[in-house]
Amino acid sequence: MNDDIAADLGPDRSLLLVDDDEVFVRRLAKAMEKRGFLPETAQSVTIGRTMAIANPPAYAVVDLRLGDGNGLEVVEALHACRPDCRVVVLTGYGAIATAVAAVKIGAIDYLAKPADANDIVSALLAKPDTHPPLPGHLMSADRVKWEHIQRVYEMCDRNVSETARQLSMHRRTLQRILAKRSPK
Repeated sequence: MNDDIAADLGPDRSLLLVDDDEVFVRRLAKAMEKRGFLPETAQSVTIGRTMAIANPPAYAVVDLRLGDGNGLEVVEALHACRPDCRVVVLTGYGAIATAVAAVKIGAIDYLAKPADANDIVSALLAKPDTHPPLPGHLMSADRVKWEHIQRVYEMCDRNVSETARQLSMHRRTLQRILAKRSPK
């Protein structure tokens, strides 16, 4: 265990990892344990919420899209039970709208997959007055379109039909776009 990390962790090193990718969450738990955390894992919104309410951790890493729902429900439960819990939302479907929603309900950071354990630890232990580095490149036109669709989707409370109406597009087309990963 790195002594610098151990000093930053404080006395409560509990960590809840919520991700439906069993292999990923197991590897991440091992990596975080090596860095001084005491991880517990959950692979669904239901189990994650139950664990968050029963024994609120000091730290959490929550995937946005889980098999049984939205990881933001776990973030809400964590923040309600333990407002000082440092939560990082991790997702392969990154969008500005969901990042803003995550931060509004208590997450301290939002990382796109693939993020390694060092990136996650840095996010969990970042001081409140630090700022992330500026991006090195502009977003592509496809990424700007994706971000706009995601923002409208969040504004419509993740209702596909209403989002399709707002964007004047076919519902099935929107569903296909939402199912894909975000463009670079």
